[in-house]
Amino acid sequence: MTIAATVAISDVRPAWRFRLPRRAISPLVLIALWEVGSRVGLIPLRILAAPSQVVATLFEMIASGELQANLLVSVGRAMTGLLLGGLVGGALAITAGLSKRGELAVDPPVQMLRTLPVLALVPLFIVWFGIGETPKILLIALGVTFPIYLNLYNGIRGVDPKLLEAARTFGLNGGALIRHVILPGAMPSLLLGLRMALTVSWLLLVIAEQINASAGLGYLINNARDFLQTDVIVVCLLVYAAIGLTADAGVRAIEARALAWRPSLIKE
Repeated sequence: MTIAATVAISDVRPAWRFRLPRRAISPLVLIALWEVGSRVGLIPLRILAAPSQVVATLFEMIASGELQANLLVSVGRAMTGLLLGGLVGGALAITAGLSKRGELAVDPPVQMLRTLPVLALVPLFIVWFGIGETPKILLIALGVTFPIYLNLYNGIRGVDPKLLEAARTFGLNGGALIRHVILPGAMPSLLLGLRMALTVSWLLLVIAEQINASAGLGYLINNARDFLQTDVIVVCLLVYAAIGLTADAGVRAIEARALAWRPSLIKE
């Protein structure tokens, strides 16, 4: 073999090597310690199942279809509450953001309700709406309303006045001005509010599914708690986290496409 060929091979080999990201080292070490602690008895099963047991339970729940069926129920509740709260919060923000009278009528009661702990309203929701699906969805919708309202309201009020004057100069007024100038200008704030609302919807979903749920991830967690099945609890928590991260990544993708006109998102 010639010297040139040897040099060429040595140049190619490093490209095929797998390098573990540095940020992944500490989580993997913690998982390994968790597994060892569980196997030697330092972490009892009733306290926390071993990672290997959690993975095995995950595959069992997927194979039986139990996880998918309950996941669909939870996603349906979260998305319904998110849609309802988003529509209400968006309508209130537009009303308050576009006129002084609307602000005086809408903003004070919204700010007053925003200071109330949402979880403290659970008993009232049960009294008013029973223990079916309605209180679960409305609880999520209420929590989602406020981040949508606050961010969109601030986005509308933060639109550059010079941009509004220029639009009026070109003959845009009323609905056209709102559609082509104000709402696009407030879009970054709206998307930020949507990301926050997604987080809130999943957090409140966990609480909502404690209200006499007969299906959903919260139902699985409640049953697992009663039977000390910590592996099932950890699986459901991981699914909650995975769905939340996926939803946030989805909003980021929408943001990158919808706000491509911003200099910060233009690729050099």
